[in-house]
Amino acid sequence: MEDLISKKDLLIETNISYGQLYRWKRKKLIPEDWFMKKSTYTGHETFFPREKILERIEQILNMKDGASLDDLADKFSSDIPEEMVRRKEDLLNHQILSKEIVSLYEEIFKGKEEYNFQDILYMYISEDLLNQGQLSIEDMSRILRMLSDNYESIKDKDPSLSVYRKFGVSISLLHKNDEIFFSDQMPIVNNYSIRSAVEKLKMKLI
Repeated sequence: MEDLISKKDLLIETNISYGQLYRWKRKKLIPEDWFMKKSTYTGHETFFPREKILERIEQILNMKDGASLDDLADKFSSDIPEEMVRRKEDLLNHQILSKEIVSLYEEIFKGKEEYNFQDILYMYISEDLLNQGQLSIEDMSRILRMLSDNYESIKDKDPSLSVYRKFGVSISLLHKNDEIFFSDQMPIVNNYSIRSAVEKLKMKLI
């Protein structure tokens, strides 16, 4: 179950004002679905996913003096930059991706000389998961194909990725973040947030 923090405690812990919080919401620096109304013994109160909101507020406070709120909103947005393309050399030279993950992608999707944002996103997610040390190159190959085949149809639904393994066989699931799956397999990757990956990758590229 996700750890939550109340609005009152959030304002105290981060030393921001009510007005700042809701101005950032209006500017879409903070996703609307992070504002969760829940019943309490005193009535209704707003709660947030603790880890996500604290990280986001720290990012905003660290960056707001060097960029406008509109610029920050673009960086934090999970919208796909449709026109963005990068060459392999740019991605490697700027250490956005490793040579190994790009080579794996080239093996699967031959003939590409330039990569759009979704290509880069699939590689970025795969490399991030691979670096966690629990998945193999074979797992990554399957995940790359799954993302390429299915991400387009689910990208507007805040998708997440989970990976299960049983008897040495891994099963990857691309699903809506709030959808519940029942399984007798313990997840080795659980609810990996693709929205978060999009935001982090845009920080590196834009």
